[in-house]
Amino acid sequence: MISQDLKNHKIPDTPGVYFFLGSKKEILYIGKATSLKDRVKSYFSSDLIETRGPTILDMVFKSKDIKWQTTDSVLEALILEANLIKKYKPKYNTKEKDDKSFNYVCITKDSPRLGGAGFPRILVIRGRELIDGKRSDLGNLKRSDLKNSIYQSVYGSYTSGTSLREALKIIRRIFPFIDKNSNSKNNYEFYRQLGLTPDMKSSQIKIEYKKTIRNIKLFFEGKKIQILKNLEKEMKSLAKLQKFEKAGELKRKIFALKHIQDISLLKEENLKEETENNFRIEGYDIAHMGGNNMVGVMTVVLNGEVDKNEYRKFKIRTIKGPDDTGSLKEIILRRLGHFEWTLPNLIVVDGGIAQKNAVERVLKERGFDIDVVSVVKDERHRPKDILGLNQSTKGGLIGRTSRSEVLDKKSLVFKREREILLVNSESHRFAISYHRNLRRKSLF
Repeated sequence: MISQDLKNHKIPDTPGVYFFLGSKKEILYIGKATSLKDRVKSYFSSDLIETRGPTILDMVFKSKDIKWQTTDSVLEALILEANLIKKYKPKYNTKEKDDKSFNYVCITKDSPRLGGAGFPRILVIRGRELIDGKRSDLGNLKRSDLKNSIYQSVYGSYTSGTSLREALKIIRRIFPFIDKNSNSKNNYEFYRQLGLTPDMKSSQIKIEYKKTIRNIKLFFEGKKIQILKNLEKEMKSLAKLQKFEKAGELKRKIFALKHIQDISLLKEENLKEETENNFRIEGYDIAHMGGNNMVGVMTVVLNGEVDKNEYRKFKIRTIKGPDDTGSLKEIILRRLGHFEWTLPNLIVVDGGIAQKNAVERVLKERGFDIDVVSVVKDERHRPKDILGLNQSTKGGLIGRTSRSEVLDKKSLVFKREREILLVNSESHRFAISYHRNLRRKSLF
């Protein structure tokens, strides 16, 4: 039973980070919120197991207290959460997440094209790209681990790539930096005019950019107060030397830091909080005629309803001849490359054990922890079995439930089976339609 004391806290309606504590005051789980009050309240809803899954439900039942730390902005809550998870490694954060599939902010040692040594780039890198295959714990990454790397500093992990990119946009307006795009001489002038990258023609550019990188590091370490102290001290020194223009620039930076404009990030975090309660199923199917005009599709069922705005088409590029399994692997790989698309809770493929195993291998190789089921058809192409439906899953697919409960329309088993068959039917229909249209065009 959930302790009544957990529900009675007077939690503020501000951005920040919250902590669920166990019986020995140990931190079980850390999360961030645009509104601490609303976010914590959501953990005590009657449909918690369906919206957040059995792992989080177990965490709430074992919690004895809740603490929180407010921040001045959503941006700072995002950074504070990542730093605290890395520091404390709470049981239920690490149980839920695989840091190899998440995002890290990396600061390179220099920029090889734009200016060379002394001009580091700020990059967003996937966790699996930072490890050499032998390393499996990015949470313990130390400066010594970066000795032979192109990076001087790594911050993270960040679970949402979209939120992290929005955060960097906000930081970049205060502290212009060089990234992958602006590092090209062809793009540099465009970014410079927008004020998003430093002016390389400035006589003091090396000194100024060194300060910029130091401030960005301090910001990702959660040391905004230290940045403000440094800027205020420098501003006063410049004012004494009557360098009022430079002092004015620092005054604007100080104001921006004290009044961070993170409306875009606020919207993104609100959207994320809404979509976290969704159950997204993606269905995949291949269509061709004797290996000609091979295509693949992705369909989506969100909370039991088809979402046609999320449907996607793929022309098979790497496979020659009628190879359904190889084609399926190609489109899954291409789909996983779209970090801007919401990841599914469940993937449904048309076929048997070979198709299911192929997709699971791709997911494992790329560091994604997503459940997979396959729909087996009879000679008339009617569903006769769902491979993987009876397994116990982390995403709350069905838990340990007998097939007899499929008859119970209130059970989660029945609900998931209906959704699986719906997304499979849609993927088959969509693939056939796409293939026919493509074939018709090729005839003309």
